[in-house]
Amino acid sequence: MSGAMVNRPPRVLVLGIGNLLWADEGFGVRAAEAFQQRYHTPDYVRVMDGGTQGVYLVQEVREADLLLVFDAIDYGLPPGTLKLIEGDAVPKYLGVKKVSLHQTGFQEVLALAEMLGDYPQQLLLIGVQPEEIEDFGGSLRPVVKAQLEPALQQAVTYLRGQGIPVQARSRPLDIDPYAAAIGDMRRYENERPGPEQACRLGDERVVWSGDYRVAYRPADLEGRSLRVGLDQHLDSYRQSAGKQQE
Repeated sequence: MSGAMVNRPPRVLVLGIGNLLWADEGFGVRAAEAFQQRYHTPDYVRVMDGGTQGVYLVQEVREADLLLVFDAIDYGLPPGTLKLIEGDAVPKYLGVKKVSLHQTGFQEVLALAEMLGDYPQQLLLIGVQPEEIEDFGGSLRPVVKAQLEPALQQAVTYLRGQGIPVQARSRPLDIDPYAAAIGDMRRYENERPGPEQACRLGDERVVWSGDYRVAYRPADLEGRSLRVGLDQHLDSYRQSAGKQQE
């Protein structure tokens, strides 16, 4: 540790980034949630759901001496593969194959922090290879969910190796029963509608449905109203107005 950290404990940020709404893209956030629920850490350790905030996380990163990040990363490996990247290699892996836009944003966060002279002295990325991210409303796939526990163990081992006392809670923190269902993975999985009720890949039933058919009607711009095929619901009003004028 540097001289700046000798007289005070290191400022530690455990950060989960990703999007809970897109299947395996939510791995980082779910890992951070599980870490907070199951482990007790000193006051100088912060556990944060970074979501998809991107550059808005720059101040959080600047204030961290040690940054540990959970995320879904496309390493080009078999789905569910857990891989740890440390130090200067982290931004490179975030940029090789972007799983989503949040990774571009987090690359910028690290670049901005370095430019401003407040880059974390220690940086660890715990990433998992996703199996599926094109599943809106979906949850973690089994091979990815199975890596939550190993990811937590890697985080605990690393933090303890840096002299940070991480202790397992005698009882996991309770989840707020009034919080949104998305905040509880088990509840989220149990309460979400199935694919037969809500298509997760772009609903072709709506696109091709006769109820939503888009029709072309030539527009007469000689002082008359413009009408298109999406406003049939106004026909009854137009008919009523026409009768009143007669």
